[in-house]
Amino acid sequence: MQKRMTSEEFISHFDEAIKSGHIYSYFQPQFNHSTGRMTGAEALMRWVDPEFGMQFPSDFIPVLEDEDLLYLADIQMMEMTCRLLRYCIDNHYPLVPISVNMSRNDIYKHEYVDEVEKIRVKYDIPVRYIRVELTETSAIGGMELVSSVIKKFHNYGYIVEMDDFGSGYSSLNILKDLDVDVLKLDMKFLSGNIGGRGGIIIRSIVQMAKWLQLPIIVEGVETIEQADFMKSIGCNYIQGYLYSKPLPQDEFLEKMKQTDHEPLNASLFLIDTFDAEKFWDPRSIETLIFSNFVGGAAIFSYKAGRLNVIRVNKKYVQEIGMNLSEKDFIDSDPWKCFDENNKEIYLSTLEKVITSMGEEQCDTWRTFNSKCCGEDRICIRTNMQIIGKSEDEYLIYAMIRNITAEKKYCNQISENERRFRYASEHAGLYAWEYTISTKEMRPCFRCMRDLGLPALVENYPEPVIASGIFPSDYADMYRDWHRQLAEGVEHLEAVIPLTTARIPFTVKYTTEFDENGRPLKAYGSATPV
Repeated sequence: MQKRMTSEEFISHFDEAIKSGHIYSYFQPQFNHSTGRMTGAEALMRWVDPEFGMQFPSDFIPVLEDEDLLYLADIQMMEMTCRLLRYCIDNHYPLVPISVNMSRNDIYKHEYVDEVEKIRVKYDIPVRYIRVELTETSAIGGMELVSSVIKKFHNYGYIVEMDDFGSGYSSLNILKDLDVDVLKLDMKFLSGNIGGRGGIIIRSIVQMAKWLQLPIIVEGVETIEQADFMKSIGCNYIQGYLYSKPLPQDEFLEKMKQTDHEPLNASLFLIDTFDAEKFWDPRSIETLIFSNFVGGAAIFSYKAGRLNVIRVNKKYVQEIGMNLSEKDFIDSDPWKCFDENNKEIYLSTLEKVITSMGEEQCDTWRTFNSKCCGEDRICIRTNMQIIGKSEDEYLIYAMIRNITAEKKYCNQISENERRFRYASEHAGLYAWEYTISTKEMRPCFRCMRDLGLPALVENYPEPVIASGIFPSDYADMYRDWHRQLAEGVEHLEAVIPLTTARIPFTVKYTTEFDENGRPLKAYGSATPV
């Protein structure tokens, strides 16, 4: 039978419960939803009274806390956890780290850290297999003391987790000031709605945790939809009934034996030279450089085809133009400005960056819209480099330059060249450019195609004379032309038989001079007579 005990009964039965083991641990495993492997477990306090049966923690824990008895129960949980781990070590069971809870009274009224360490040493448990959970509400009002407790745990080598993050009123301040190693969120934060405002908030918390390189464990996951949602926003570590309810020790041991294990990893690995804390500090030199000296720059995350812009600087906005703001870029879907072809180019470059782990570059055309400027299509040259990685998600640093004017100019040159090719084909015209000081000649496409000339002819005109394009009886005359060009003759023209077939062509030269009147280049042509 199960009967609810009163506060007085909890107090009067407590000593016997501790002595006889009526207060003991259940263990709830934690899993990586992406791999199905166990990453850890949490020790949960249970009280089964021989007279009244199973009692709810929500009933007895507040009573024990008010009477300053919870400390003794927490020590009991630590003792049982270390005893279990010792049993696993002695019997060569596979091990996962187990989290034990630390209450507010443990922090404020007792030497909890030293007691935990004594028990761990007593059972000779490697410190990596014990984690300590601190609730967010325990930290409110005593940040300095809590911070010193966390530091003391860290000095011993323990991992410290913040439980129930987001349930208090000062979450961001606590996270800023307390050097915790892991965040734990409860699915109750979403109030049963996977999407909506709660989904947006929890997505932001996950992104923030990545920048702080904090793993996140989500508690209370009961459905595959909840687990898949958390996975989709970059949080794979879950604890809840979807994988396992809290288990008594024997069942937990069987679960550990039957399940593959893996360590809990930080959610984002930044490159060694990138300091996220300094980067987000508006007073740091890193922010100063990013904002003012590096040109147009952005940081975005990339995962399985999805882009999420995290930060852009003012020069990025200026390069794009269109009277858009930094907020416009962060709030919008980056893919909206790409057509399918240019999106494919960009995605291909991202995959190259991931493969090479170096810098890659691409040019893409994008269409931007703004209320005041309407629509415009511009070409952006992007240089990308990875600055962080989290499993299949990447943090990308991108430098951009608006090369629309250059692209249009190059396209116009290409179009003019295309038209010139058609015109010269019809006219039978051959043309070339001669640099007087270096004696280098660059032939047109017809010279290369019909006469077999390379793209650059050095020591001109000797190679073409040797090839027979200019007959030997005209060689000295043609050499003299080039001497005259070097002396500043503006124009030369004559009919010369060319090639071994001695086909008559009208050969012309026109000289270009620099600002000082010195001959710079000569432009030659040959047209059939």
